[in-house]
Amino acid sequence: MMTTSTGRAARTPAVLVLEDGRSFRGRAYGAVGETFGEAVFNTGMTGYQETLTDPSYHRQVVVMTAPHIGNTGINDEDPESTRIWVAGYVVRDPARTPSNWRSVRTLDEELTAQGVVGISGVDTRALTRHLRERGAMRVGIFSGEAAAAGEATLLERVRSAPAMAGADLCGEVATKVPYVVPAQGTKRFTVAAVDLGIKGMTPQRMAERGIEVHVLPADARAEDVYAVEPDGVFFSNGPGDPATAEHPVALMREVLERGTPLFGICFGNQILGRALGFGTFKLKYGHRGVNQPVQERSSEGTWAGGKVEVTAHNHGFAVDAPLDAVSETPYGRAEVSHVCLNDDVVEGLRLLDRPAFSVQYHPEAAAGPHDAAYLFDRFVALMGGDPDHQHSTTQHMEGQRA
Repeated sequence: MMTTSTGRAARTPAVLVLEDGRSFRGRAYGAVGETFGEAVFNTGMTGYQETLTDPSYHRQVVVMTAPHIGNTGINDEDPESTRIWVAGYVVRDPARTPSNWRSVRTLDEELTAQGVVGISGVDTRALTRHLRERGAMRVGIFSGEAAAAGEATLLERVRSAPAMAGADLCGEVATKVPYVVPAQGTKRFTVAAVDLGIKGMTPQRMAERGIEVHVLPADARAEDVYAVEPDGVFFSNGPGDPATAEHPVALMREVLERGTPLFGICFGNQILGRALGFGTFKLKYGHRGVNQPVQERSSEGTWAGGKVEVTAHNHGFAVDAPLDAVSETPYGRAEVSHVCLNDDVVEGLRLLDRPAFSVQYHPEAAAGPHDAAYLFDRFVALMGGDPDHQHSTTQHMEGQRA
């Protein structure tokens, strides 16, 4: 939610106003104007281009905790979508000159060209500490003529902006028309990927494993999914409150009823949680960055073992499910398969009687560590009849028929 006038803005005063009344002054970075969104912070020291173009950041103002941003400039190979999705951008010390052989323009130029209002020269450490203590909240960035109004007026405008809780956003970022990402090499499987805000690297990781990926709009129906004759169904990441995602939840339940192998990430994990009957809730300030520790803690088969992996996150909501118990659901037994070691937030779900699992983080690693890349291999194994699932799934289906 923004209005802008583009132009080089290095010396233009700017102010950031939080909904609780705290403000920070700095200089305009990117476009000059005003913008509103939810203030969140990202702890990654690299990968800012992937962050900016991640559709999951739609309607959020991102505060970068790393002090120096823009060092590697902007290239045309790393974007995760066709545009910048963040509502605003907050940095401490922007690079004056990028230094990278792939850079074709500066970050400031890219933000300006796409009309993204930002602010630099802000004490991002103090701002991050404030958000950790008070929680993510609405915020406005104002520069140029927009900053001329008094802070009381600006604060009133911030407080009138829409909140993230209750926001139904995935339809605003998803593709409007289906498209296909072909398999690399020999085609092994076909996957229907429901786009709730998918990043470009995700179907690419599947294509690398011989999967032909049919990316479908967020409002796709079951007949659209099964028209591509999928071996598996994938539900992507995306923005907004999962409590509003009635259509994706209903679609996932139809997939679960048919017993098609299913994999969800991020928003897709929350959709699976809701489809199984669990609730979701808003985190105080969320997980965003490329350095989040997660432990695998499943109880059966090759999933067990307590392995810890460093993972990439971008979520402000989580699933409310029991951490140390197997739950009975309409689709058989389910368990929490992964947990965040920082705060015990649910980071993954697994059905024990049907071929379905999900994680709350980003295994495509764009940007981020590659610890979780094996999850795409698990999806491949699931579509190929993974024995850990096959035994319990067969028993469950036979029990239902009896």
